[in-house]
Amino acid sequence: MSSPPSTRLHPLHRLWRLLPPDARRSVLAHGTALLAPRPTQPPPPAKSGLIVAGELGRASGLGEGARLMLAGLEELGVPGWPLRAGLRLPGETEDIGVTDASTLPPGAPLVLHVNAPHVAAALLRLPRGLLRGRRVIGCWAWELPVPPPNWATGVRFVHEVWAPSRFTAAALEPLMPGRVRVVPYCVASRPPVPSAMDRQAFGLPAEAVVALCSFSLASSFERKNPIAAIQAFRQAFGDRPDRVLLMKIGHTGHFGSDMQRLRDAAGGAANIRFETRTLSIPDNHALTACADIILSLHRSEGFGLVPAEGMLLGRAVIATNWSGNTDFMDEDTAALVPYRLVPAVDPRGVFQAPGAMWADADIGAAVAHLRRLADDAPARTALGARAQAAARQRLGSAPLAAALRDIGL
Repeated sequence: MSSPPSTRLHPLHRLWRLLPPDARRSVLAHGTALLAPRPTQPPPPAKSGLIVAGELGRASGLGEGARLMLAGLEELGVPGWPLRAGLRLPGETEDIGVTDASTLPPGAPLVLHVNAPHVAAALLRLPRGLLRGRRVIGCWAWELPVPPPNWATGVRFVHEVWAPSRFTAAALEPLMPGRVRVVPYCVASRPPVPSAMDRQAFGLPAEAVVALCSFSLASSFERKNPIAAIQAFRQAFGDRPDRVLLMKIGHTGHFGSDMQRLRDAAGGAANIRFETRTLSIPDNHALTACADIILSLHRSEGFGLVPAEGMLLGRAVIATNWSGNTDFMDEDTAALVPYRLVPAVDPRGVFQAPGAMWADADIGAAVAHLRRLADDAPARTALGARAQAAARQRLGSAPLAAALRDIGL
């Protein structure tokens, strides 16, 4: 009989797993930083186009940021070469069209959609000599007003940083003063295109007002704050069958206790639905298009891809009035929820930093927004139309074009 997997681990591996998660993250960041190659100094001139590297086959914010940058480059007519960088992680698909690193043109800047603590590890997995003669740009996404200490390890491996929002840029500026630029994700360069799936296909009632709360459990339960969405919906509508809250939840397999918390909060209410299937990108967009309201009572966002996509689809958005999403939404284009700042506490230890605060959304204000938009279809439609126009204007490729001009492309 073979031994269980846990007993076959190397003793050093077993010791490693005994360390607290934050200690493991620190050791990994600092250890790989001792071995990884450094970029050429001073920053070399930019040539040819951009090499866009990251988790291109993964359903993550950074992965989507890389894919959207490639879409922005295509819209601008600038050559872009996709390159997979980072660890091969569960849920990552095979990349289609990823460039063979040996064919990359000399002088083309390398844009790494890999957060600061993991930059060194990513560089160690790329071909030796790839950095020689190249400008290296880090595209870093962070959701708190200050970064954790181990983010400093990534500074020595990039010439500059592009951040998806003013909120994130302000957090990162102390790490690299004068070398942080706001380059929002080019969501409007590849706007959502829903599949043909409709409400019937998703099992949703045709005449109900549907509020969608969409998030991944891998993105921090506490940060996404889905319990607040359930509380606001329950206070607003109780058990009304003509009001439905749809919770679209990704990566549920490894977070059973979080799913149980959600089910406990829903209390078996028939008008709260859970959608946990892994959907294709077009089907995900179809699900968003089936909703009347997008609800995000997040505690913090580095950007806010779900609300941005909802706006581009002409949906009315209710969102916390704090962090990255406020770059592209305002009182005229979204129903913004006031908040109070509280200490950021993440039980998983990922979204924490000394002195960091995040938002606690006002449930009462969210209830009022839900009732108003659910009861007034013309106001809901008008808000969605204004949101769509604003997102098309604010989330295009113009900021990327300005960044390219500044590096000489």
